[in-house]
Amino acid sequence: MVSYSAFAVTMLVAMLTVQWLGCNFAGGYPEEDLVVRLPGQPKVLFRQYAGYVDVDSETCRSLFYYFVEADTQPETKPLTLWLNRGPGCSSVGGGAFTELGPFYPTGDDRGLRINSMSWNKASNLLFVDSPAGVGWSYSNTSSDYNTGDETTASDMLVFLLRWFNKFPELKARHLFLTGESYAGHYIPQLADAIHSYNRQSSGFKINVKGIAIGNPLLKLDTDTSASYDFIWSHGIISDERRHAIIRQCDFTSLPNISKECIEALTEVSLANIYVNVYDVLLDVCFPSIIEQELRLKKMATQMSMGVDVCMKHERQLYFNLPAVQHALHANRTRLPYQWSMCSTGDQDSVVPLLGSRTLVRELAHDLNFSTTLPYGPWFHKNQVGGWVTEYGKILTFATVRGAAHMVPYAQPSRALHIFSSFVRGRRLPNSTHYSPDE
Repeated sequence: MVSYSAFAVTMLVAMLTVQWLGCNFAGGYPEEDLVVRLPGQPKVLFRQYAGYVDVDSETCRSLFYYFVEADTQPETKPLTLWLNRGPGCSSVGGGAFTELGPFYPTGDDRGLRINSMSWNKASNLLFVDSPAGVGWSYSNTSSDYNTGDETTASDMLVFLLRWFNKFPELKARHLFLTGESYAGHYIPQLADAIHSYNRQSSGFKINVKGIAIGNPLLKLDTDTSASYDFIWSHGIISDERRHAIIRQCDFTSLPNISKECIEALTEVSLANIYVNVYDVLLDVCFPSIIEQELRLKKMATQMSMGVDVCMKHERQLYFNLPAVQHALHANRTRLPYQWSMCSTGDQDSVVPLLGSRTLVRELAHDLNFSTTLPYGPWFHKNQVGGWVTEYGKILTFATVRGAAHMVPYAQPSRALHIFSSFVRGRRLPNSTHYSPDE
């Protein structure tokens, strides 16, 4: 996870400047968005809200959100925005109900269970399906679905400003911008858009404290090359296939990739057909088997290394229940379509640490940051939680041992530790002798 504890660095990461869209922001009523209780949900004391924020009234473009308070003392804790990967995957379905939110789906496709390592132990959490067309976010104008990073960032800026009008008591809170994978583009560009808005605003300014991105897609050629090195290093492909990729593929020119390279990559894809490329250590979930188990056993959970590898399928079934959509105030278009996750760690082969570590080191060099914490282990529960290094006392690169592309899903306890340290502005412990409250 790459974390930036000061806003000045954020601006150097994102080179794209997005102009603030001047709008007349109307107030809202969060009571209308209160989620009284989700179907099959265990009893909790914190409040949840869900609903829509209109970001463009002319095209009827609206983004869906899910907000959950911190489980204790929410009035004293910061606000964290989470955006998922893709581009084009649901933050509500992914981040909120598969990774770091307070609930996971149960294996019977009808209920929820508590996530004991939810990040709402350290922060209030906001998940947004972005851009329009993802999850339950939508537009009445079909051309809005042909979007890009710049439009996505400007829409998210408008969303935040209007969302804060619904929740004015949160305007002064520290805001952390977080996400994973393609959020390596989303988050820095949103930070840049916020910075541009704050410079122009004579009134309210969004109080960004820092950004953190897990397994980020930062530079396509470096990350793509690193993914094949990772697959080879884990014995998934042969030396011959790796050498064919090295000979035939120029990842610095991906739009003009050669026919020979495509053939080499196709062979690798066939070799990966029975491997979860997002976590090469976990078993693969086969939906047809799960559906059969649901019919026969009324339960579909399949555990691998302590992780329910069929959670994504269970989430799909749960989110398509009409009672769930009603409780979340979702699918207000009432169109008869199936909810789907996407509109299109160190065990992650998709955006592996090999590329991320290189790019963070290059960033530190470009910013003339010296190494302020040499690369070494950090500890969690008296064991190595991962490895960490710091540049300029402001830019941190940390790994989570045993995690994969979705770090909170594969290593929830270590992920909560690293997140809690981040929002508290503290370094990860470099010895086994530490207090959890330090």
